[in-house]
Amino acid sequence: MNDGVNGVALAVFIFFFLAVTVMGFLAARWRRAADEQSLDEWGLGGRSFGTWVTWFLLGGDLYTAYTFVAVPAAIYAAGAAGFFAVPYTILVYPLIFTFLPRLWSVSHKHGYVTTSDFVRGRFGSKGLSLAVAVTGILATMPYIALQLVGIQAVLDVMGVGGGENTNWFIKDLPLLIAFGVLAAYTYSSGLRAPALIAFVKDTLIYIVIAVAIIYIPIKLGGFDEIFKAANDKYTANGAGGIVPAETGQWTYATLALGSALALFMYPHSITATLSSRSREVIRRNTTILPLYSLMLGLLALLGFMAIAAGVKVENGQLAIPQLFETMFPAWFAGVAFAAIGIGALVPAAIMSIAAANLFTRNIYKDFINPDATPAQETKISKLVSLLVKVGALAFVLTMDKTVAINFQLLGGIWILQTFPALVGGLFTRWFHRWALLTGWAVGMLYGTLAAYGVASPTQKHFGGSAKEIPGIGEIGYIGLTAFILNAVVTVVLTFAFRAVNAPDGIDETSPEDYTADAGDKGVQAELPPATAGATH
Repeated sequence: MNDGVNGVALAVFIFFFLAVTVMGFLAARWRRAADEQSLDEWGLGGRSFGTWVTWFLLGGDLYTAYTFVAVPAAIYAAGAAGFFAVPYTILVYPLIFTFLPRLWSVSHKHGYVTTSDFVRGRFGSKGLSLAVAVTGILATMPYIALQLVGIQAVLDVMGVGGGENTNWFIKDLPLLIAFGVLAAYTYSSGLRAPALIAFVKDTLIYIVIAVAIIYIPIKLGGFDEIFKAANDKYTANGAGGIVPAETGQWTYATLALGSALALFMYPHSITATLSSRSREVIRRNTTILPLYSLMLGLLALLGFMAIAAGVKVENGQLAIPQLFETMFPAWFAGVAFAAIGIGALVPAAIMSIAAANLFTRNIYKDFINPDATPAQETKISKLVSLLVKVGALAFVLTMDKTVAINFQLLGGIWILQTFPALVGGLFTRWFHRWALLTGWAVGMLYGTLAAYGVASPTQKHFGGSAKEIPGIGEIGYIGLTAFILNAVVTVVLTFAFRAVNAPDGIDETSPEDYTADAGDKGVQAELPPATAGATH
């Protein structure tokens, strides 16, 4: 790693950073609505985005700086086992094709802003809605922190901030500046800011990966040499080569499946989805989003290239930024660093907005101020979005970076436990609200305790997301095991509660709501005033 500042790369990075900052503030004027003081406008961009805007927004939302840094870093450290991210992004799109259009339709009809809004309306349960909201906020916080980790990795490689002995304020000042800019334009422009910036972010990422996948292998002597160097390293480390050992196959498969089920449970994924202007926009996007999976597969190969290029780093998250600085001309390294940095800003903005919307609609409005006006909701969401970012920043500045990754894995375990209530509720109301809440609690408790018992070389607890599956004896993804326990408890207790005629909550939705499109009349005006106030 270079000892000094890479001036050319830094200049290019600053240029793109300033460009997207200007775009972030100008986004407040993009598709400006007559009444901006509502969560529909600030938190969902007026529910007005078409196919391409939604595609870039979802891509910017799902393929983050964490993806850019951590996926090839996993390949760099562990071999082909890190490729689990590729099959899970392939599995997820047929899955969401079945339920996202239904969620969009019912949310459009009733003015739902969050998944918890839907759960409350479907099952008539504020308790279950609160559980989903709290889970979403907890799972999102470490995810935001990882985006800041991605920015910090780029800054470290460029030599910005000084060495380890530098005063903490000077060392972290560049990250503090990036955080301040992100917070300011998110507060000002809401979801429109990341939607506009996502065009730049995704374009840069596609350019960088296209160049890297051609240029770097040429410099390293071709893919034969790259794979040979990687295989030699893993063999020397006792890993048996590039291909993971048979003992790791259960972990690989369960992690891929569990991650696929969890991806669109995250609040930020749903926020980007509900910003679309029609049901057909969602359906089209589920068919073209797999293009990002192709990009992800190529991106993962950078981990092997870092090995072949002789990159040596103690922190694996620095491997890809260091590869770019080593292999690219300084000016193009700056472009690559900008792609990673902007790749952090877009999802961090969406995630903070999504978490803020959950707090405002499903905690503040449901339990603190039921009579909150749309303007008050918007104000609270803006403030909470700032607090969420501050919490993520504090997490990054005070904890080891590997801790951030492991807590994000814990967040994946947690968010998967909302699947039965959300997806189950979109297709049937047979599940009893009390059974869903109990199943959620069992899944959360098992998943947290199991993850607590996993150690790593750097952590005594929460050191990973894989553990022996009870009754099978194979090592598998804790989140999927917890989800199965959750589902079993939900089904068994639903039979029990139905048998004793336990009271159901009031379902404010109707079957036709789940297939409604943008041209269909909403139902808010047909609801009693108290109900309408609770859902809009």
